[in-house]
Formats: sequence, structure tokens, C-alpha cells
Amino acid sequence: MGIPAGAGRLLGSGRTADVYALGGRDGHDGLGDGSGGEWVLRRYRDGYGDAPAEAAVMEYVRGHGYPVPRVRAAEARPRTDLVMERLYGPTVVEALAAGQLTAGEAGLALARLLRDLHAIPARRSTDPAVRVLHLDLHPENVLLTPAGPMVIDWANTDEGPPGRDWSMSAVIVAQVAVDDDPRAPLAEEMLSALLADCPDPALLTGPDGGLGWATGQRAANPTMSPREVELLGEAGEFIRRLLA
Repeated sequence: MGIPAGAGRLLGSGRTADVYALGGRDGHDGLGDGSGGEWVLRRYRDGYGDAPAEAAVMEYVRGHGYPVPRVRAAEARPRTDLVMERLYGPTVVEALAAGQLTAGEAGLALARLLRDLHAIPARRSTDPAVRVLHLDLHPENVLLTPAGPMVIDWANTDEGPPGRDWSMSAVIVAQVAVDDDPRAPLAEEMLSALLADCPDPALLTGPDGGLGWATGQRAANPTMSPREVELLGEAGEFIRRLLA
């Protein structure tokens, strides 16, 4: 697709999207709504993502006080493009590396964000057991801004039982904890704190728990490397041991 018209430098790239600077603090960002602020454009690659649907969920949870960046203009753009507030601050992973917080504190922060999200009623479903789910809430998707933690990357968001969200976060961290990775001890400490603050282990491992669902979703994810898929079984067993 090339660099979008009006976009500045490339700020970063992930597995499925690129993020570009867009405009400046004086509000002359080419979007024409006069709202000012500083914005970025995230553009999905290879047909991935549904920016208008993602923006709708972000605005919904933000309306309930949940910490997400402001979004705008998604409905007027290709489904690959999401314009959102530019945030400043390290990811949880970067803050850990810099010694700004401990792995235990990081795990508790993830747990708090999951609890707060699941306190919000579902946007579409009328089933009281169903909640808005992020389904990719891990340390690289939480930015520690001056205003507090902010949750980004809502591409996988859906509605369903909260155990799926707890399980997905736990599996993502556990894949690092069981790998031959220098970060494994930190990931284990983070995972232990996350699970210790889970309101009910049955959310993950009970008859209707989400752990099997989460490992299945990760295995089917085309962005996973063969090594990451290989670690899923061990990651699931490690989570069960910690919860026992």
C-alpha cells in the first residue's frame, strides 16, 4: 500500500500492522476535525484486521472508563486503517527491562486490567455471563503512560466468557516461561502473579474453562512460529501446575 498520504515516519511494525506518525500537537493533521492532539495511523497488512469494528469496541470500553487510546475516523477509511491517539511511555516489557517495575508487579497489572475489562457489560450480548474480551492482553500490549497503563491492539477483541481472556493472557506469558529464553524466569514470576490474582482458577481449568480454547486459538494463529506452536502443550501444563 505504501506510506499513506499525510503520514509521517514509520514508528514501528508488528506481526500484522505498521504504525505511522500522523500530524502534530497543533491539530494540523490533515483530518479536518479540529480536535488537535497527536495521532498515529495503524495500517494492517495482508488483509488482516477490521479497523471499524476494533474502533467501535475501543470507544465502547473507553466510555466505561477503561484505559484505551482515543480513536477516530475508522468508519471513513479502509478497513485496514485505524487512526488513534499517540501514546508515550514504555511497554510493560520495556519497563521490566529498564527495572522500572518487577515481574510480579507486571503480572498484577495484567490481572487488574483483565478484572476491570470484565466488569464492563457486553456491548452486543444480553447474556450476563458474557463480557468484552481483549484476547491479546500481554505485556507488549500495555503501555505505561503518564496517565497510567493503556491497553492497545484490540484486533482480536470479541465477546465471550472471561475465562478465555484470562487463559489467552496466561498462555502467551507461559510460552515465554517454558522456552529456552533468558526472559523465562521473569515470565514465570509474572505468570505466577497473574494467576494468583485470578478470581477463580476454574475460569481457566474448569469444565467450561478457557485454557483448551486459548491453546487451540494460538495453534491456529498464522502469525505463530513453529517453535511457538511447539511450546503450547508445555505452556498449558505449566499453567495447570501453577493453579493446582
